Amino acid sequence: MDFGRLITAMVTPFDKEGEIDWDAVSSLVDYLIEEQKSEGLVVCGTTGESPTLSDEEKLQMFSFVLEKAAGRCKVIAGTGSNNTKHTIELTQKAEKIGVDGALLVVPYYNKPNQEGLYRHFAAIAAETKLPLIPYNVPGRTGICMSANTTIKLAQIPNIVATKECASLDHVALIVSGSPQDFHVYSGDDASALPALAVGGHGIISVASHLEGARMTEMISAYLSGSIQLAGQLHRELFPIFKGLFECPQPLPNPSAVKYALELRGVKVGSVRLPLTPPSESEAEFIRKLVQ
Repeated sequence: MDFGRLITAMVTPFDKEGEIDWDAVSSLVDYLIEEQKSEGLVVCGTTGESPTLSDEEKLQMFSFVLEKAAGRCKVIAGTGSNNTKHTIELTQKAEKIGVDGALLVVPYYNKPNQEGLYRHFAAIAAETKLPLIPYNVPGRTGICMSANTTIKLAQIPNIVATKECASLDHVALIVSGSPQDFHVYSGDDASALPALAVGGHGIISVASHLEGARMTEMISAYLSGSIQLAGQLHRELFPIFKGLFECPQPLPNPSAVKYALELRGVKVGSVRLPLTPPSESEAEFIRKLVQ
């Protein structure tokens, strides 16, 4: 399974009452595919505020986005959690809906060891035929899946890729030790081009909500050997990459990119508690960043 080079971790649009805004979801899917050139969409991942979505809402989102995308891009369901049994059940329901794959975050909070991590993902893979993408994001989960554990998981046929946020070292090590058809995606926009340089396949991105078309140009330039152009585009995009990551502190969350999308005329609403909209100073920072 090739999910493409540029995958957007899609926000979940909400209305003023904090409910899913289905008209806005429909428009956002068109915008991300047609204008921002997303080859895949992660639905109900971290950027989609998965911790505040019910299973019913997630399944509705998977079905709605799949129907709206209508084969124009891959649809990847965010079904991971720190409960192996629950993850299996949600992944199986997503499989029945017909999604193209599932993104599975490393179990958070309960901090399993590396053997526990391996068994968690292996157990899920054994109960579904979906192509699976483990997601290693130590800054959020409080635990880092080692490159060796990911390489071991890569031997399982339906674990086809990984989203890696630990370091470029991890990306390089996983690429070196995994089967050739196992794809390593950076989960850090600022590392998209460096990750390609060490053998990564692409990026699962937040900034692609705003600059996906130019990110696609950057990736294409690198793959065609136009290294100087790729570097130039990376440098031009770098303030967006870093700005969205650094605002708000202490960790990035969807409030910044949602506010930026609203500034660009893309209706997505705000965030659900416990997240909050940008403060006045943060809003001013984002306005200067994207306008």
